Amino acid sequence: MLLNLNIQNFALATHLDIEFEQKMSAVTGETGAGKSIMLDALSLSLGSRADTKMITAGATRAEIIATFDISGNENVKQWIIEHELTDNHVCILRRIITKDGRSKGFINGVPSTLSDMSHLGNLLADIHSQHEHQSLLIRDNHRRLLDEFGGYQELVNETATIYRCYQSEEIKLQKLISNLGNENSRLQLLEYQLSELRALELTENEIPMLENEQKRLSSSEEVLRNCNDVINLCKNDDTNNVTGMLARAIDLLTVIEDSKVKEVVELLSSSQIQVEEAIDDLQSVISNFVADPARLALVETKLSSIYDIARKHHLKANQLPNLAISIEKEIESLKNLNIELDTVEKKLSEHKKKYQEITSQLTAKRRQQALVLQSAVTSKLKQLGMVDANFQVSLVTKPADSININGAEDVEFLISTNKKYAARALARIASGGELSRISLAIQVVTANTSRIPTLVFDEVDVGIGGATAEVVGSMLRELGTKTQIICVTHLAQVAAQGHQHLRVNKKTDGIQVLQLDRPGKVYEIARMLGGIEVTEQSLAHAEQILTNAH
Repeated sequence: MLLNLNIQNFALATHLDIEFEQKMSAVTGETGAGKSIMLDALSLSLGSRADTKMITAGATRAEIIATFDISGNENVKQWIIEHELTDNHVCILRRIITKDGRSKGFINGVPSTLSDMSHLGNLLADIHSQHEHQSLLIRDNHRRLLDEFGGYQELVNETATIYRCYQSEEIKLQKLISNLGNENSRLQLLEYQLSELRALELTENEIPMLENEQKRLSSSEEVLRNCNDVINLCKNDDTNNVTGMLARAIDLLTVIEDSKVKEVVELLSSSQIQVEEAIDDLQSVISNFVADPARLALVETKLSSIYDIARKHHLKANQLPNLAISIEKEIESLKNLNIELDTVEKKLSEHKKKYQEITSQLTAKRRQQALVLQSAVTSKLKQLGMVDANFQVSLVTKPADSININGAEDVEFLISTNKKYAARALARIASGGELSRISLAIQVVTANTSRIPTLVFDEVDVGIGGATAEVVGSMLRELGTKTQIICVTHLAQVAAQGHQHLRVNKKTDGIQVLQLDRPGKVYEIARMLGGIEVTEQSLAHAEQILTNAH
């Protein structure tokens, strides 16, 4: 509910601080006193568009702060949590407009967009005034009001759940269909690549073994040549070979009688023996070594194929076995796409069947409750003086193959205020007073299920009087026991029903809003009853009206 409205430099209101109470607050004042300024300011705090012309003359900016108690408003609490704002059971909307055309909005002290303020505003209050800020003119709200009135929210929620499941599978299906078109060529490529890899017939650790073998076979001529060269260096007819030179050195030193020299002779003799053994080993290598040019050519051909395929895939040769495994898995996955497609299509069919079953029940409930709602609202409209009014709840069936989160039909409220004319959409009603009374009738009928905690009515009493005015006032008072009502009125019979009575006075330096006590209410009701002066008779009449109302 609205607790407080603080207005600074907005039109005639240089400074206003208005406290509101629960139930019904009647707002009165002479024509031109500035009653509409309150509603305009409240509307601005709820996210309506700003007009710099509304800034008080001589001021550079206007500021409006609306404070709401949201302790019992779960929808607002949830919105605040989702937007990561502080929730202290109070919601403060602050709006600033400046002469240069700039506008700033704040929710609980946090800068906010106009869109966010408007969305939150729709959850906090509903202003019924000449087509401004009226949720009733939004068709989606017609469906919500009917569903809440009907009390079948479980069916509504189940419809939404099934719709979301259907949408999820629909997205999967479209993705699969798209993939199938692209993946056929992908599958052909992968199968070709796999056939190339399989043609290599690679075994475990074969690549390093082939590389070692290639190195060994390619070096066979060098092995033979080097072995022969070493044998020739160590042993040939030339006296300069290693064994010959060792023998000559031994001969030269043997004739010397010296113990140290004898030790050297022994070392040289040992070296001579080792050289001869080395020559024998090299000769054995040569005799056992077999060059295999054909095998070398085969190994090099296979390695060349391996390296070519590795380069094609931008991999190292030893990564090819893992590549083959990866390709096999992808091929299997692609071949399973058709299976997955069948599965998704089956789920879609099941969801659609379930959707049709639930929406069929939902449609039946809506049709039943639409008759109840339109009958009840029409009855209330007649009580409000609209004797020829015919309120209708139109259900327009959507195409049979359509799937929608809100069910199988669109809901729209229609009204005819004259028997000569067919019912039309509420948005096409020209009279603000009629629209306000239609809103009042709907709100009274749906009061027990309404989600809007604050309702503001302006012009609800335009063009009525007498007994009808008493009915309007009575309905507003009754509605005020279930939700907060703020009603700007020109009729004493309506004002008298208010639990709280606010009078707007125009002053030379602006306007003021007074909360009236019982004597003040009596005097104001007497003034509203008419006449040049307030007389004892009019005061007595006012007292009687108040007594009857309360």
